Amino acid sequence: MTTHEAGWAHAAGALNSPSWLRVPDDVNGLHPLLWSGTARRTDDGGVEVGGVDLRDLTAEHMTPAYVLDEADFRQRARAFRGAFKDYDVFYAGKAFLCATVARWIQQEGLNLDVCSSGELTVALRAGFEPSRIGYHGNNKTYPELRRAVHAGVGRIIVDSFQEIERLSEIVSERGFETVASATSSTGEGASATSSTGEGASATSSTGEGASATSSTSEGASATSSTSEGASATSSTSEGARATSSTIEGARATSSTGGRVNVMVRVTAGVEAHTHEYIATAHEDQKFGFSITNGDAWEAVKLVQQAEGLNLLGLHSHIGSQIFDSSGFEVAARRVLALHKRVSEELGVTLPEMDLGGGFGIAYTTQDDPSDPAQLATEMSKIVEHECRALGIPEPRLSIEPGRAIVGPSVCTVYTVGTVKRVELDGGAVRTYVSVDGGMSDNIRTALYGADYSCTLASRRSDAPPVLTRVVGKHCEAGDIVVMDEFLPADVSPGDLIAVPGTGAYCRSMASNYNHALRPPVIAVRDGETRVLLRRETEDDLLATDLGLTDMGIEEEQT
Repeated sequence: MTTHEAGWAHAAGALNSPSWLRVPDDVNGLHPLLWSGTARRTDDGGVEVGGVDLRDLTAEHMTPAYVLDEADFRQRARAFRGAFKDYDVFYAGKAFLCATVARWIQQEGLNLDVCSSGELTVALRAGFEPSRIGYHGNNKTYPELRRAVHAGVGRIIVDSFQEIERLSEIVSERGFETVASATSSTGEGASATSSTGEGASATSSTGEGASATSSTSEGASATSSTSEGASATSSTSEGARATSSTIEGARATSSTGGRVNVMVRVTAGVEAHTHEYIATAHEDQKFGFSITNGDAWEAVKLVQQAEGLNLLGLHSHIGSQIFDSSGFEVAARRVLALHKRVSEELGVTLPEMDLGGGFGIAYTTQDDPSDPAQLATEMSKIVEHECRALGIPEPRLSIEPGRAIVGPSVCTVYTVGTVKRVELDGGAVRTYVSVDGGMSDNIRTALYGADYSCTLASRRSDAPPVLTRVVGKHCEAGDIVVMDEFLPADVSPGDLIAVPGTGAYCRSMASNYNHALRPPVIAVRDGETRVLLRRETEDDLLATDLGLTDMGIEEEQT
């Protein structure tokens, strides 16, 4: 598109829809690839998810709101567990995590990846078995690592030489072996205490750990009084915890003998076919140890030589929203070649390899994702072929789906506030539909240029389709929710707009920009609603503003 001095919106071709976006035959239709499994258009024109009409849901809970289809979420989790039955399947909590979702994941027999102290706090307080947790992150601090070790986290994925040094120091601390053996040999002690919150206290009694966790737990404390749904399920989750060790496919990877399980994250030099910011296996980025320059080999040797560390294997994650398995093939070949070198030169057979996640989903009709069964077949064949060619045994494999489970399970519902038909050069008109949310609840369009779809959710329309841009209410020109979509020409203030595919990296990356309140997450199933995360209030928003707190204290004193 040619640049125009008045801005990109005025350039020639600015009003043309992208090549993949076709004028719909039925502007009221719901494309099944984009929506959760229970979504449907009702006879009177509304949209129903999980047996709940979105009009009824928003009448009670207002908009914007994230609506999570529980049955769809669980079905997708089961599909990955079933297709990858010989793998360890870790749900990537960074996509979206709350206490209830952590319990669902455990009940469905999956493990859990976390990449921050806050995510670890949610998992432990939800009663998630620590031995089934993997801990990621490129800059883990001493307090964070110490807490993970003492909690009995099943594996720590190291990402730098400094982290290996820190971890080695922590495991050599006086008394660690006794603590680690007690909490991780069976996992029962950690699980039994974490369900009541005592586990968190027990693991943070080391001083620095307590300091690190207290700052991140304030949000949980602030919302715990109203999280009735979470409280209601906590009593029933004990059974899931008690039986989780016997669930097929949920193999515990807890540290044994006082040693901490470690995987070394490597970069395989693969350029994933995705946005630059979410491609993570090429050389010029912050994650992992480079295989090409020898850092990965040096890291493996350091971990192998360190007392108290148990080298499980290598980890590779090539990026996100990936549809082409060729990237996994190249990465597996290079990582397995390093496996062979470790075996030949160090005399160590690495038992495991983690291929990461990044499996793409359909945000629009241009996307064509693979289902879990197809992915399992392709990835297993890749590893089998490469191991046979290298003459090495096949390691036990792990994968880390996050977006592919929660992404399609959620839609976000907004209320239209204004509709503008803006005249541009040559008599062209662009229709802007402004909704009551925006980049504070979905930053992906602004951050990655992500594409989304949407539909009119409150009624059926016989009006012809018109190309629109759905935008938010924030003071930012880039505050775009859906860049291009055909909506009925009579879309009006008060209408509901629903955007599918918003389960991953929307609520988890939400912000308070312009002091917006983050929306609730509402689970729907069998005609019932349940609030998983309540809507923020102005009191929540201002709770950390000490200027207002001090003012209140001064007023009380006078």
